[in-house]
Amino acid sequence: MGSATREALAASRSALAEAGEPTLAAAEQLLGAGRAIGGSAQLRGVLADAEIAIERKQSLLDSIFGASLAPQAKGLLLGLVGRRWSRSDDLLEGIEEIGIRLAAGSAPASTAVDAELFAFLQAVIGDAELELALASKLATPETKAGVIAGLLEGKAHGTTIAILQHLVQQPRDRRIRPLIEAAADIVADQAGSEVATVTAAAPLSPAQRKRLEEGLTASRGRSFRVHVVIDPSILGGLRVKVGDEIVDGTVASRLQDLKLALAS
Repeated sequence: MGSATREALAASRSALAEAGEPTLAAAEQLLGAGRAIGGSAQLRGVLADAEIAIERKQSLLDSIFGASLAPQAKGLLLGLVGRRWSRSDDLLEGIEEIGIRLAAGSAPASTAVDAELFAFLQAVIGDAELELALASKLATPETKAGVIAGLLEGKAHGTTIAILQHLVQQPRDRRIRPLIEAAADIVADQAGSEVATVTAAAPLSPAQRKRLEEGLTASRGRSFRVHVVIDPSILGGLRVKVGDEIVDGTVASRLQDLKLALAS
């Protein structure tokens, strides 16, 4: 991530904190605007052109989206566009992150949106047809959003559904697993926690999960939420992923290391 994007994201998060009480409607509008921008090469080109004045870009977006956006969503979008980004694609990532944070902030404190995201991810991993349907480039974005709604209406919070619908409508060449994991990281961070994605061959007991959370919290100085992904192919052991850091203690990984050592 370039320095300009880091500064733009930091400023955008600060703007979000000052934008008032988050609403899911504003979050959906902001994410929808991001999809519209991502779907227009001409619009992306204008917004990425450093020679075009910020005021002109903001005026253009106001003419396109102004009537359809709530003041909260409009203010955040204009702020995002008014900042410098290291790459043109970083603007889309910035809109997505702020939209997800806004959605997460609108959910009741009792709702674990990141846990619901991981529960859906586990369902996708265990259903090849579902994963194919959500990843297919032949299906329209609206069809994919409909699949999410059909599966989760009445079973997951509206915030979770809105985030997933956005992700499948604008994956930007990202696979479904890292797509959802990244969104869960953002949701947890907005709540002041961090996510550890633990891949195991079988479900962890409550005591095992608690020991992992306590160990990570003690070593990192920040509260952790542990989410477990079941993958029998690892045979045994655990793979722990925190952000970009991965500690792989799986049996499958050790066997692979042994094969490489014997072959050398």
